[in-house]
Amino acid sequence: MQPSAPIGVFDSGYGGLTILKELVNALPQYDYLYLGDNARAPYGTRSFETVYQYTLEAVEWFFEQGCELVILACNTASAKALRTIQQKDLANYGPSKRVLGVIRPTAEVIGRFSESGQLGVLATKGTVISESYILEIAHFFPEMAVYQQACPMWVPLIENGAHEGSGADYFVKESLDQLLQQSPAIDTILLACTHYPLLIPKISAILPNHIQLIAQGEIVAQSLAHYLERHPAMEDKCSKKGQIRFCTTDSTADFDEKGAIFFGKSLKSEHILLGH
Repeated sequence: MQPSAPIGVFDSGYGGLTILKELVNALPQYDYLYLGDNARAPYGTRSFETVYQYTLEAVEWFFEQGCELVILACNTASAKALRTIQQKDLANYGPSKRVLGVIRPTAEVIGRFSESGQLGVLATKGTVISESYILEIAHFFPEMAVYQQACPMWVPLIENGAHEGSGADYFVKESLDQLLQQSPAIDTILLACTHYPLLIPKISAILPNHIQLIAQGEIVAQSLAHYLERHPAMEDKCSKKGQIRFCTTDSTADFDEKGAIFFGKSLKSEHILLGH
């Protein structure tokens, strides 16, 4: 009998569920283990050191649960912790373990969406300050101009269930205006935070028709599919019963209620502790 080796999906809270939703849509045969570190969210305003420490604790937990492959479905964790974990820590857990992020797969393809070569990136303050998107996109599309805008109010609005109300309109328009003022030639905007897809109806209502909006879920799902094709040894290790397990470091009742909004269907979570 094959031991359970689900694909780990980590986020600071609920946002990664928008990524998991697309992974399950594209690759339903695999087992998935989702962890939201809701007790310590949000990560977007925290220091590099803190995000690295929290993310490493989560990665260790995933490995203890039998995961061989962990996806950081959190842009802030991908920006602030992924490289250090890959370069410094992974060797301690054995040669077969892998940790992937959401920034590189997005950077590899994002240039194909833009005709003007002018990209807007909406993200948390932590992701913007890291400049991870600017650096990664430059590898693949060196001619592309990347303009960033932090949206500090967006995640709190979404987490408090206020993203559909009229109160959110002001903050959505303010951030979009600030981004588009940086360059009139922006024709593509990337939502570089996994929470932001919940604001797509409001963003789309404000954006000019010629600007396209890109969420990361489908991109990350396609990237994972390609990764598993290229790495058959890893693909063989991933268990395939089509099962999903949800865990949170905070209230399971809150997670089940809010998580369903992000995941698009009801879910039942377990409570776990990190950093103990």
